[in-house]
Amino acid sequence: MHWPLLLALEAAWAGLGQATQHYPAMWGHYDVCKSQVYSDEGLTWDYMACQPEAADMTKYLRVALEPTNITCGDPAETYCALENPYMCNNECDASTKELAHPPELMFDFEGRNPTTFWQSTSWRKYPKPLLVNITLSWNKTIELTDDIVITFESGRPEQMVLEKSLDYGRTWLPYQFYATDCLDAFTMEPRTAQDLTQHTLLDVICTEEYSRGYVWKYDKTVRFEIKDRLALFAGPRLHNMASLYGQLDTTKNLRDFFTITDLRIKLLRPATGATMVDENNLSRYFYAISDIKVQGRCKCNLHANSCVFDKEKLVCECEHNTTGPDCGRCKRSYQGRVWSPGSYLPIPKGTANISCNCDPFGSESERCNATGFCKCKSGTTGKHCSECLPGYLWDSGCKSQVCDDELLRCQNGGVCLSNLRCQCTVGFSGVLCEKPHCESEAAGCGGPDSARNTSCPSSAHLLLLLLALATASCWPAAL
Repeated sequence: MHWPLLLALEAAWAGLGQATQHYPAMWGHYDVCKSQVYSDEGLTWDYMACQPEAADMTKYLRVALEPTNITCGDPAETYCALENPYMCNNECDASTKELAHPPELMFDFEGRNPTTFWQSTSWRKYPKPLLVNITLSWNKTIELTDDIVITFESGRPEQMVLEKSLDYGRTWLPYQFYATDCLDAFTMEPRTAQDLTQHTLLDVICTEEYSRGYVWKYDKTVRFEIKDRLALFAGPRLHNMASLYGQLDTTKNLRDFFTITDLRIKLLRPATGATMVDENNLSRYFYAISDIKVQGRCKCNLHANSCVFDKEKLVCECEHNTTGPDCGRCKRSYQGRVWSPGSYLPIPKGTANISCNCDPFGSESERCNATGFCKCKSGTTGKHCSECLPGYLWDSGCKSQVCDDELLRCQNGGVCLSNLRCQCTVGFSGVLCEKPHCESEAAGCGGPDSARNTSCPSSAHLLLLLLALATASCWPAAL
């Protein structure tokens, strides 16, 4: 008697599974940067590509509006409904909390009733355009992972541009144009994201899909379709992530396309609901936004799996001996090779591309072991191989030996100065004063004018000296 119920539950569960698997929650995992493994050398680190999880990035942004006085309420103003010019009971007053519509209401928790929203002044200066720039800044490079969604409360604008910046707002590039008539507004043929292919994915298009008037007043959202573009490589449900990751690894322009530091929403013309503007009731025309969604992750170049919000700024918690806001350079004392980003491939772990090794001089040390200490070679020592062993000179990459007072004494009367160099006597040179100057002369050390003639005794002189010493030592016995 319970079979019908069980079958119904199974069908419901299957349907829920399909619904939740329409798109993966994130682009793969890559949530581990390193793990300890045993090898022939003992316990060592196995490094992997890693990245932070995707998150709601509107929690970490700063918003700026231009003009700065474009928000309604100063002075207080009464607004009419777009679809009914005689319904004029909406008041905006910045001095009253219940009637104010400041910019932060674009990012608060939606679900309350009535809906909260930011609102602009009305189009009271018509026919002068009602222009508004809304700039979202993160002071950090982020990678978009889901559609950008803007929800309007007063009818979607008839003309709008979404722009991006990759250099913290110094320069801007268009992401997408929106208009009721693309040819008239921007001299562009209308297209949709569904018209794009793998070869045209990076095209900047104008779409008429999100600019309908008040007749479609329940269609409130304007989108920039991230997932539709990703699906061109990963398939309709983003199941073929290997293909997408391969493209992201090998095509820098593709990776940059989904990377931003700032977004700018340029509102150019509000919804009018008609071909003509009612100049007798301009309080019907304004902008109002209740919600903006931006889903993404910190860009850490696949060298970090965590990003923290510290001192009003997002910062990657870098691994793999890297540092910087985006893990974009090697740590000090780990600059043995040129830095490089990690790689998504091969799935599922990727490649960390450890280029920031222990040795500051290149290949003279090995990777760190599981205790975090480097296995140093060729005259280097210390945790990071950043010090020279006694008898080796830092300026030469710990390759040149210098003097000390024990094993590497200066020769031929030279004096060791601070373990850095030998101060040689006249007629000698070399690291340890081991080379007579005459060796470099054309006539050699036997020439009449050689340094050896003046500073180095000949064989005959040495023999006479030894005989004299022997005779002197025997003289008391003779007495």
